[in-house]
Amino acid sequence: MRLWTGLGNPEPGMSRHRHNIGFMAVDEIARRHGFSPWRKRFRGETSEGVIGGQKILLLKPMTYMNLSGDSVQQAAQFFKIAPDDITAFHDELDLAFGKLRIKRGGGAAGHNGLRSMDKCLSGPDYWRVRMGIGHPGHKDRVTGHVLGNFAKAEEPELERWLEAMADAAPLLAKKEHEAFMTKVALLAA
Repeated sequence: MRLWTGLGNPEPGMSRHRHNIGFMAVDEIARRHGFSPWRKRFRGETSEGVIGGQKILLLKPMTYMNLSGDSVQQAAQFFKIAPDDITAFHDELDLAFGKLRIKRGGGAAGHNGLRSMDKCLSGPDYWRVRMGIGHPGHKDRVTGHVLGNFAKAEEPELERWLEAMADAAPLLAKKEHEAFMTKVALLAA
């Protein structure tokens, strides 16, 4: 079993914030691939399904971003999922809006959700789908940018991008990371 967690905040008013793009990604994957209804467990919400022949547990921690690792750790421990089979979908300031990169391990780069996961999983050796939200240009504007909604002009591109990730998900399930990134870029263009 693989664990794919979308990082975000549980408040309904935050659902379209840039910081919640991880939730948006796993919601679209669940919808597109006919996953089970979301249910509450592991201090979050989970949905199960199969993609590319792999059983996938989707998780949205309901602990708020800063404590995401608690929820991820509980699910990983319950199902005995190794860090190499965990993937976090999260917002990334250092990538332009609509750009996607995948990497394993590395620093948290100031991202409190990743910092919490690193602490609770005893290290950073899990996969990250880094979803670019762009940088507002000055560090004083970062909080408002991250905790703000996507601009109306960005919405159509955001929807195409999320749909492209869901369409390319079988490649991610097979750990064909380069092929996944390429397919998402082609589909979202």
